[in-house]
Amino acid sequence: MEREKSPICDGFAFIEGPRWYKDALWFSDMHGEAVFRVVPGSAPERVVAVPQRPSGLGWLPNGDLLIASMLDRQVLRWTGSDALLPYADLSTIAERRINDMLVDSQGRAWVGNFGFDLSSGESVMPGTLVRVDSDGSVHAAADDLLFANGMTLLSKGSILVVAETFKGCLTAFDISSESALINRRTWAALPEGAVPDGICADAEGAIWAASPTTGSVLRLGEGGAVLDSIETGRQAIACALGGPEGDTLFVSSAVATERQACLEALTARIDAYRVSVPVA
Repeated sequence: MEREKSPICDGFAFIEGPRWYKDALWFSDMHGEAVFRVVPGSAPERVVAVPQRPSGLGWLPNGDLLIASMLDRQVLRWTGSDALLPYADLSTIAERRINDMLVDSQGRAWVGNFGFDLSSGESVMPGTLVRVDSDGSVHAAADDLLFANGMTLLSKGSILVVAETFKGCLTAFDISSESALINRRTWAALPEGAVPDGICADAEGAIWAASPTTGSVLRLGEGGAVLDSIETGRQAIACALGGPEGDTLFVSSAVATERQACLEALTARIDAYRVSVPVA
């Protein structure tokens, strides 16, 4: 039986980077080239345009929004005015267009990149995860990641988990006191045919992973056990836990990924599902 869902918003090109922040869901319309904010039950609000395509979102401790600008490989800063400010240039480290991003409580931004040009048919190549410190300095954090995608934190922020889409697994690192990523290991391999895109963690340390290839969102335990699943009937792109009680799973989905097809169809959407374990 299909799980009950509540529609949040519809009619977008391609939705990435959903994040619950200050009583609202924020997200990037990647092909629509803008960041949006929506309070469930209300119409989405266009926050700021990002001409080089937005993806990952995150907030600094002072409340400023960071946005991963994909094509120019920049992290941009939005303070609440119309203007976007430069924050960090990742082009000397990120091999190709940047992608998802996680900003932690210390103000460090962890940013993945494709590693290869997916749209032109370039051979699959690994990429480098970038760390941007709170002073704006840029560092190579981990290499040899096959399409680093969504990220989440476990164990009170001491473990970083990265979705390797083209490897079909979640890879974990301990974060040292010097901000180095150490003790790399496979946290979970996804079931055959599934691949992780956007991910988020809950209060029990399980991770929800959106799998576009199977049209599902899987709740995984360490080691790969599937603890729960939601079938979307479409490509599941990303997910985020939030809502007033923290027990709402917001899932973005799409029927296409290619830019022109997405812009013509405008069928990307976000639906909400009630889950049993809230966000940490």
